[in-house]
Amino acid sequence: MRLIQCEHQGQVRAARVESDREVRLLDADTYSLARRAIAAGQSLADAVGAALTETRLDYQRLVDEKRLLPPLTHPDPAHCLVTGTGLTHLGSADTRSAMHAHSQQQTQQSEEQLTDSMRMFKLGVEGGKPAPGETGAQPEWFYKGDGDCMVAPEAEIPVPAFAEDAGEEPELAGLYLTGDDGNPWRVGYAIGNEFSDHVTERFNYLWLAHSKLRACSVGPELWVGELPDHLEGVSRIVRGGETVWEKPFLTGEANMAHSLANLEYHHFKYSGFRRPGDVHVHFFGTATLSFADGIQTRDGDRFEISLPTFGRALRNPLRFETETPPIDVKSL
Repeated sequence: MRLIQCEHQGQVRAARVESDREVRLLDADTYSLARRAIAAGQSLADAVGAALTETRLDYQRLVDEKRLLPPLTHPDPAHCLVTGTGLTHLGSADTRSAMHAHSQQQTQQSEEQLTDSMRMFKLGVEGGKPAPGETGAQPEWFYKGDGDCMVAPEAEIPVPAFAEDAGEEPELAGLYLTGDDGNPWRVGYAIGNEFSDHVTERFNYLWLAHSKLRACSVGPELWVGELPDHLEGVSRIVRGGETVWEKPFLTGEANMAHSLANLEYHHFKYSGFRRPGDVHVHFFGTATLSFADGIQTRDGDRFEISLPTFGRALRNPLRFETETPPIDVKSL
């Protein structure tokens, strides 16, 4: 089952995807439906079935009118935390090393010769998929922002005037809601463009935290249910109606050094991320970047990230900002 969220008559409403042309409206947003399901002790699919209305909407019209929204949002964006992990996918270490101008053969070097990035990747390969009941290796982790950093599918991704780069990161994202008892529930999965400033990161990996404080996008569709182990997608950049870069990418556990359960554990083990009622959007990483192929994006470029299993592609144009608002910190 796949869901979307959209603006309908001034309200945020969820809808079930019936086909590539039609969606069927539900009587609430995804957040409310997930809370209903938790309270009733039922699956989200059952809650959706009980919430169906007779209203059907034209999917393409929602796209054209830019009425699509991220598939899970919190009524208060401050209670949506957007985070992610890196060096999780097989091949991601080579991409990272190439980006930092290191040898791609470092996994064969001695422990003393490994960079921190390669050492982190090696930890994941060796211990990222623990047996049930065991604790696996911690992944690299980063914070992107709260719900205000998520832009809707088809909406412009802003590039701050101080940014050095504006690069896509095609990823799988997990979307979660923490129940009233503090237990996290996975609502589903979605395509994500984690979007980052790779020039800033490349200058010094200790600036990774800075490079991640950018906008991102998720959706348009929420995959509800078990995730296939192997997923194949395509990431492309369209400029002036022409594709200037395109590359396939792989995700799903079969293509990852870490299990999803391990990544989830090392995020939600912190009590601050188990605050009742909060929404979490967690990016699971990638091994495919246009930046690694020497691509420099421009104002108006459109990112298109597709995973056929997840329905429609996630599309967002870029908007380069030219001014930084003045920062004037005063003393009280």
